[in-house]
Amino acid sequence: MKTLVLEQPGQLRLTNMTPPEDPGPDEALVRVKCVGICGTDLHAFRGEQPFFEYPRILGHELGVEIIDLGSSAQRSTLAAGDRCAVEPYLNCRRCGACLRGKPNCCQNLKVIGVHLDGGMREYTTLPISKLHKSLTLPFENLALVEMLCVARHAVCRAELRPGEQVLVIGAGPIGLSVIEFACLADANVIVMEVSDHRLQFCREQLKMRRVIDAKVDPLPQLQAFLSDDLPTTVFEATGNRASMITSFRYVASGGKLIFVGFVQGDITFDSAESHRREMTLLDSRNATAEDFAQVLRTLEEEKIDLAPWITHRASPEEAVTQFPRWLDPTNNVIKAMLYL
Repeated sequence: MKTLVLEQPGQLRLTNMTPPEDPGPDEALVRVKCVGICGTDLHAFRGEQPFFEYPRILGHELGVEIIDLGSSAQRSTLAAGDRCAVEPYLNCRRCGACLRGKPNCCQNLKVIGVHLDGGMREYTTLPISKLHKSLTLPFENLALVEMLCVARHAVCRAELRPGEQVLVIGAGPIGLSVIEFACLADANVIVMEVSDHRLQFCREQLKMRRVIDAKVDPLPQLQAFLSDDLPTTVFEATGNRASMITSFRYVASGGKLIFVGFVQGDITFDSAESHRREMTLLDSRNATAEDFAQVLRTLEEEKIDLAPWITHRASPEEAVTQFPRWLDPTNNVIKAMLYL
């Protein structure tokens, strides 16, 4: 079967591997149809992904078709031929976090395509419990469900109120997803971004009227939108250390700052200023099965149009040469998709 292997930073190789054996009792054999290219994949290609080992088969944003089910499948609502999104987080179900109902924070968490080989191959086996079926969505939409779930989880963490003034910093795929779910929560959203192309995408495709060019001092622009006030909730979705540090400046007194991304190392802030504003700082990690169910329902009800998001497409043969180009900001990638 065709398989893309990241041998080492900057070296993606297309090879043929032996297909997996029959699925175990709690597993499904699936045919991978589409793989969304995530920032995690791009960071791994650069050699900048923490806790990463080479060689690795990338790919955790997956749209798959079930080929066969293990012997315990009679307890499942799934069947051969079903189209599914994949929840790529393998949690232990035994640690304190899992027992407290926070499997997305499992102390022994393994993520497919990061800690374990992922879906950039024609066939793989996956736990039945991590497959989420849709009767109507195409495979390329299913491959974007995990990305949307990360954003939906962050927005739920924020507990937004209708009419609340919200700032989203960063209009990459995760930031765009946060914008969508914040708007669905009836928040008034402002977008901040350094990329002219992404700001244009927000204006044209997401119909955002309030956007801020972060190349110019954002604070006066933000205050102009809010009559010298500040947003009560700020989502930081860049995963950039400098941006994360600066984001504390943009939160209103009594407001919340949600870090959707992360960096390795310290993030510093002015403790006295944070205390003066009585700010709340939240992190948001991965997503839960409930997020997958709700995102699938949102897409099936056509509340989010994903068609404009996929700007770059490739076959396995093309991906070997296209992958480095997806890292180049001048190529204006919103979301790249691999079709197997």
